[in-house]
Order: sequence, then C-alpha cells, then structure tokens
Amino acid sequence: MTPRPQDPALLFDLDGTLIDTVYEHVLAWSVALRSAGVMASNWGIHRRIGMSGHALVRQMVREIGKEHRRVDVEDLEKKHDAEFNRVASRVRALPGAQDLLDRLTRMRVRWAIATTGGKRQTKKLLQRLRIPPKAVVVTGDDVAKAKPSPDVFVMAASRLNMPIDHCIVVGDSVWDMLAAGRRRALGVGLLSGGYSQEELQQSGAFRVYADPSDMLEHIEDLGIA
Repeated sequence: MTPRPQDPALLFDLDGTLIDTVYEHVLAWSVALRSAGVMASNWGIHRRIGMSGHALVRQMVREIGKEHRRVDVEDLEKKHDAEFNRVASRVRALPGAQDLLDRLTRMRVRWAIATTGGKRQTKKLLQRLRIPPKAVVVTGDDVAKAKPSPDVFVMAASRLNMPIDHCIVVGDSVWDMLAAGRRRALGVGLLSGGYSQEELQQSGAFRVYADPSDMLEHIEDLGIA
C-alpha cells in the first residue's frame, strides 16, 4: 500500500531511542578510553553519547589535556565496540518501541532508522525489534560525517523519497535535535537517553516524551492521525 502523502515521515535514532543502550555505551567508552590513559568521567562520556566516536574521543582528550597525537582514535573505537558487544546480549528494546513502529506501519506512515552506529553493531541491535525486510536503515558507515551532522537523517529521508523538511527526527540526545534543526526537520526528544526535557527543548525539540510508549500515546500531537 502506498503511504498517505499528507503524513510526515519519521526518522528514528536507535541507541537510547528505540533500544536501551546508552549506559552500556558509556561504560564501553570508559573502558576504551582508560586503556589509553584517558581517565574520563562517566558523566562526561554520557554527555557525548550520540556523537560520532571520533568526535567523542577528541573532546574527551581535550578536556583532560592529553596530547591528541598519542591517542589512536580508531583503536579506541575498536575497543569500545568489543566491550559493547560483550554486554550487548542483555540490552532490550525500550518500552513501546515495537508497538510504535508497528502502529506507524499499519497507518502507512513512512519511517526509517538513522543511527551513528556502524552496520555490524546496528544489525545486532535490530535483532531486538521486528523490522520489515525493506525497512530503511542508515548507519554511520553510510555517511561521511556522523551526528551532530544531519547527514544520516538527510540520507534516510532521501531513501524514503521524502524532503527532509517534511520529516520528524526522533532522538534521545541534543545531537539529534541539533542535526534536525540544521535541515529544518522537526525534532522530537525522548528522555530515555538521560538528557532532560529542558536540554532537549533548548536544542530544538518541539515535543518531548518519556520513551516510545509515551510518544505512541500522544501520536496525534505530531500531526499523524
């Protein structure tokens, strides 16, 4: 069935938005950074979850004053991935995530997943959800720049054959909201990643919900009937 043209398309972040993984990422980055002598605080790492791995590492290195040339960013990303994969079997979908995607599919509302994570990691996480075979999934491996660049959302909108400014970006971090605003997409924030309502709104969110279940209960707020 063809989608109803009057409805906007929804572009979902994955980690912290549909899958409850934010704090596993924090601990994985902590292990990786400390292996290189970067003694970053967990709260400082958390504030940067949702950025690309390169951007996160560069900021944490600058924050503690360690010389960047002594840090192999690609090696740290591999260590993060290995540590995250070690605990990934216990992560779960957030409340209402599957119900929300199922409802949108039944309503013939176009949606896609746009994540900073790599293809291999994304494929494993999507096993926590029932995703249609032809669902549009864009990962950090598909674009030159990860969030807060809007590239993943722009590509996801393009694959849905929708203009980006007729899309709603759903994410749990300020980086998602900033990326949405750069291309005039509406931003919807979820509290499930640990950012406050005020932070998400200040970054451009026009609605904020607790999690996917809360968003589903208020889906009419988004102009989707």
